[in-house]
Amino acid sequence: MVTVEDVRRLALALPSTTEKPMNGTPGFYVAKKAFARIREEGDVLVLWVATLEDKDALLAAEPDVFFTTPHYDGYASVLVRMATVEADELEELLEDAWRVRAPRRQVAARDAASAADVGRGRDRGDPPQG
Repeated sequence: MVTVEDVRRLALALPSTTEKPMNGTPGFYVAKKAFARIREEGDVLVLWVATLEDKDALLAAEPDVFFTTPHYDGYASVLVRMATVEADELEELLEDAWRVRAPRRQVAARDAASAADVGRGRDRGDPPQG
């Protein structure tokens, strides 16, 4: 289970992410493009995905976590029940959504930084050596 604060912390950890209201609730943006927002219910997250096929795959794979409503028909986005998703999965989902909406140069820069960390023997969750 994750909270709004978990979503905020994980989303704002992504490069060039800003938070501003969207439809009266917290929205998270990269390069002025939204990639996630908290819905009015407060326990549901809207996430952008790459394609409608990706949306369908998520909905089929984990129907207890992902769902949609007629409002989102035809849109490459899914709704996430925050009470049923774990923080590590949410972190991956937010990064995927960020990658879908971020400019290619920002994605490339993030990939290069990650590759450099791995080359130095560090993984995403490992503290710097030194």
